[in-house]
Amino acid sequence: MAFSLRQNDGPDSGDAVMPSPYTAPYTLQPLTPERAEAFWQLTDSVARERRYMPFLEIAQADSAEYVRSQLACQAPHLLLLDGNQVVGWCDVTLHRLPSCQHGGTLGMGLLPRYRGMGLGGWLLENTLHLAEQRGLRRLELTVHEDNLNAIKLYEKHGFQLEGRKRNAVRIDSRYKNVLMMARLSADTAPGNPRP
Repeated sequence: MAFSLRQNDGPDSGDAVMPSPYTAPYTLQPLTPERAEAFWQLTDSVARERRYMPFLEIAQADSAEYVRSQLACQAPHLLLLDGNQVVGWCDVTLHRLPSCQHGGTLGMGLLPRYRGMGLGGWLLENTLHLAEQRGLRRLELTVHEDNLNAIKLYEKHGFQLEGRKRNAVRIDSRYKNVLMMARLSADTAPGNPRP
């Protein structure tokens, strides 16, 4: 199954690889086996910040298995590159249960120096586009309640609060609440059959 990235050149532009709106050589690329190690290094680095993820570190073997799974099911999974360096990711882990296969769980992250530049929004928008092309109708995520920038980004892209898990994570003896958010396609109202 082939997917394409969004291009913002107007309504008649069609689907094409989206050129970077930035002057630096940023690109969005799909996850590939050749980038598996760089993806692991990136996600492990963000996890070791001990601020944003439920993982405090990520084992390389676990990451390699996740990459194999993502590639096998052709899940939406983009990497943000600065030149040849992988500096961000946004992915959707597909739900496996037959009654939930219309959805997935979104995850994303960027290295610290690439945050606050609008790159996360660009990455998220294109991953959401791939998820729509894939036929996904419900995307959900969890976010630490104190991660206000991420919450604003998710809300801007249509995610809505569905619940709060109190004291859901404990990092360095400090408890944090976790918000559950989801984004629904217009055709997922109760009683609407899927086209």
